[in-house]
Amino acid sequence: MTGRAEIHHRHRDVTGGWLRPSVFGAMDGLVSNFALIAGVAGGTSDAKVVLLAGGAGLAAGAFSMAGGEYVSVASQRELALAEIAVERRELQRNPEDEQAELAQALVDKGVLPETAAEVAAQISRDPERALEVHSQNELGVDPHSLPSPRVAAVSSFLAFATGALLPLVPYLFGATSLVLSAVVSCVSLFAAGALVSTVTARSWWFSGLRQLLVGALAAALTFALGNLIGASGL
Repeated sequence: MTGRAEIHHRHRDVTGGWLRPSVFGAMDGLVSNFALIAGVAGGTSDAKVVLLAGGAGLAAGAFSMAGGEYVSVASQRELALAEIAVERRELQRNPEDEQAELAQALVDKGVLPETAAEVAAQISRDPERALEVHSQNELGVDPHSLPSPRVAAVSSFLAFATGALLPLVPYLFGATSLVLSAVVSCVSLFAAGALVSTVTARSWWFSGLRQLLVGALAAALTFALGNLIGASGL
């Protein structure tokens, strides 16, 4: 006997881990650039114009996603660090009150008062461990595992750019119409949707078809709009 409980089952990461932002970032790039390319192709038959628009859409979208993600995660991190600092000061100034607060939190979770008091006392003997536990209980964050703005920005840039590149690939290899781009995009949409099923409870075919329908509808609407504007000569 090792004294540790044996784990008989495991759960999927309900937060999605790295897969969720990567897949959804790629789908954002794929759907938005496919729709953009379809809209431009609906208004003109000049493949160079379509390629230019798609390239501009890829660059603009990727930089926008990266910048937005950097600012968002940096702000979230700064707020978390500020609140962790407040908690650290409270542990230094009022250690007994904080220990009692932790014991009460354990009681609220179903632990017997005597046991809760003992556990809280043991945790409070180590200031860093106490800070970690209080931060997780009160703020929902781990002081040692805060997200990195740089990693978030680079990941978002690469994910969006990868998705946005797919509708452009046929044009880069000489395609002169939207057909090949639409085929590549639709296959990619289904594949991305199917991949999302690994972090959801849905079947792969349902997730794939749902993403395909959403992306195809967006592209069809922008194609119709581009065709209408192109036909009107605006």
